[in-house]
Amino acid sequence: MSKKALMIVSFGTSFDEAMPAIVNIEETCRKAFPEYDFYRAFTSGMIIRKLKRTKNVVIDSPEEVMEKLAAQGYEEVLCQPTHIINGMEYEKMMRMLQPYKDRIPVIRAGKPLLTEEEDYRKACQIMMEELKSPLAEDEAFVLMGHGTEHYANSAYCQFENMLRDLGYENTYVGTVEGFPGLDYVIRRMKIRGIRKVHLMPLMIVAGDHARNDLAGAEEDSWNSLLQAEGFETDIVLKGMGEIDGIAQIFVEHLEAAEQI
Repeated sequence: MSKKALMIVSFGTSFDEAMPAIVNIEETCRKAFPEYDFYRAFTSGMIIRKLKRTKNVVIDSPEEVMEKLAAQGYEEVLCQPTHIINGMEYEKMMRMLQPYKDRIPVIRAGKPLLTEEEDYRKACQIMMEELKSPLAEDEAFVLMGHGTEHYANSAYCQFENMLRDLGYENTYVGTVEGFPGLDYVIRRMKIRGIRKVHLMPLMIVAGDHARNDLAGAEEDSWNSLLQAEGFETDIVLKGMGEIDGIAQIFVEHLEAAEQI
């Protein structure tokens, strides 16, 4: 019987409280592909080194996993990133896989969370069902994405546009490192007379960005900046990966994974 492996590739996190998001996606995918041996990989060298230094936890990089699989004679590798957008991290993963095409006969890779139009529709509906608080006219949800200089940053605007199309008028998407930023979101909320804001990360894990940039006590966190602008705030500190419906989208992408 041929040897088959499932590799789930995440950026990673060093926060114990954030790890359940990654584990939920991994376990959901493992259950869908029980005949595949499971392997975890993190792409962040900084996080890998920190976990080893502070917790003596060893996590392989994707390259290290692929080297092991090639050396052990695996004939098929299914690779699924837990990335949200088709950005730099995804492109880096795809480049990394290329040299192994001559050593492993079948390498198939699934797409990031937000790839096809239907992905946006499903993810938006799942997120809104998760938040599920009825909103008054002066209340809003604000979702914080990572953001990037890569052109895939447009996914965040498309996510908000899909929310509007589904009827969620008082939900806004901003990013830490791209457009739209929080200042843009604040201007639009003031125009609509929003007074109370429910904050949640639009990220797979509620890690460093969520706990510091979103919810931190520092004066430049989103929570502090919104309060300084007169908004009442509360925080939903939960990574998208913790939501079962989001994890299931990754399974669908694995099922549709194509040979690289």
